[in-house]
Amino acid sequence: MARDVVQSTQIFQVRYGAGARRGLALHCSLAHSGAWKGCFAALEEPIAIDAFDLPGHGKSSDWDGRSDYVALCRSVAEELIGEEPVDLIGHSGGAVAALQLALDRPDLVRTLTLIEPVLFAAARGTPEFDAWAEAMSPYVTALAKGARMEAAESFTRIWGTGTAWEEIEPRTRAYMADRIHLIAAGDPGLIEDNFGILAEGRLEMLDLPVMIIVGGDSPPVIGAIAEAIAARLPDVGLAEVPGAGHMLPITHPVQVAGLIDINLSRD
Repeated sequence: MARDVVQSTQIFQVRYGAGARRGLALHCSLAHSGAWKGCFAALEEPIAIDAFDLPGHGKSSDWDGRSDYVALCRSVAEELIGEEPVDLIGHSGGAVAALQLALDRPDLVRTLTLIEPVLFAAARGTPEFDAWAEAMSPYVTALAKGARMEAAESFTRIWGTGTAWEEIEPRTRAYMADRIHLIAAGDPGLIEDNFGILAEGRLEMLDLPVMIIVGGDSPPVIGAIAEAIAARLPDVGLAEVPGAGHMLPITHPVQVAGLIDINLSRD
């Protein structure tokens, strides 16, 4: 189903599951709403979760190239929720947009599940942040010279499922290369924290059940981010999925679903 939201931005969404309880899910960059299929199929909690394609992804309309990208995703999510609170679930950049929304409109969020939140600003000043910046340099260089396929390959080597680039279907490689500019579009929100998530006292005011889920084999910067955020939240669980990397909703759907179920039960 597609609908116009946020200044006529057309957003495609799909519903997983059924029940009176409602959820909303925000996927990671370079993916689409279908990335949640295996994970949400494994949930035990009766819940109807609407997953939408972020702007520029899947069947949603393109990003306009001007608006704050993470804030746009957050605004789309708010409009899709409506007036009744939901269980909010986000992965990677989608998790940061979900956290923005929860901080701004806690009245709309019953529980919050953050999977691999990439709020790099939270790890600034740590060795993990410096190592991440160095590892990302081939992607940055390729993107700067307009080598989109090379940039997508470099980015996916760090943040992908672990599948070798040459083994990924050509159509999927092209999909990621066509959208690789959306990674940099999120930098103001993810690296600079222009929304002020980390402002003094802000996270401490988020009084609702939060679960942060990370992969045991994810880049170390993820652990630094998760611990920094968790240390400031009043009601939080921090869980690690052993052997999983950044794309754990796809590679480890059952384990992630089990942890989401735990957070849903905390409401």
